Amino acid sequence: EKDKLWVFIMAGQSNMAGRGIVQPDDTIPQSNIITINKKNEWIYAKDPLHFYQPKLTGLDCGMSFAKYVAKNISNDITIAILPTAVGGSSINYWLNDSLFNGVQLQSNLFEKIKLAQQYGVLKGILWHQGESDATKSNIPFYANNLKELFGIIRNKAGNQNLPIFVGELGAYSVKKETKKNWSIINKIIHKVANKDLNIYVIQTSDLTPNNDNIHFDADSQRKLGQRYAETFLNTTNK
Repeated sequence: EKDKLWVFIMAGQSNMAGRGIVQPDDTIPQSNIITINKKNEWIYAKDPLHFYQPKLTGLDCGMSFAKYVAKNISNDITIAILPTAVGGSSINYWLNDSLFNGVQLQSNLFEKIKLAQQYGVLKGILWHQGESDATKSNIPFYANNLKELFGIIRNKAGNQNLPIFVGELGAYSVKKETKKNWSIINKIIHKVANKDLNIYVIQTSDLTPNNDNIHFDADSQRKLGQRYAETFLNTTNK
């Protein structure tokens, strides 16, 4: 039954696509969590979820999110977690429906929205993006661009109250300028969320990176997924 399939779409760039190390336990699926493959065929979900950049993609927050939600809701609900995030994609690529790393970003997201509504109930968007926009030239436009993109997504979903869960950027950059700019992006995210009752910000200040100091490590991705899940359960699932 459609109302028994809760669908969440993961969107944004590399930290949502995942760069954590996948462990053997991460590849064991469970029957109440599903996803799609390249052909949009339903399959049991396991890590790595994203498939757009197979040489780069690793553990993301999706499975830990889905497992935590599934554990805390009725056992007759199936969770579907659909990947659309592509590493390196700035907000303008999403707004302009650009072809980026082989993916037509906005069209691909819309395709997944249609899929979600065909088979189940779209419960929310899990968004993490902003590193590519954390520059002097892009920061002044980020708030308006983010609001515009979220408006476009909601219009396509036919739901002006569609919950959107937005993760902060990390706080671990060793480069002073990068750290400053990431902090500014986080403030912008909070500013946008403060004016929208259905945008929820996920805190990341204590999370730790891979050796590149750009991407969350596997342990942090698992924590991040649980925080997205807790926010969903505490705010929208009432």
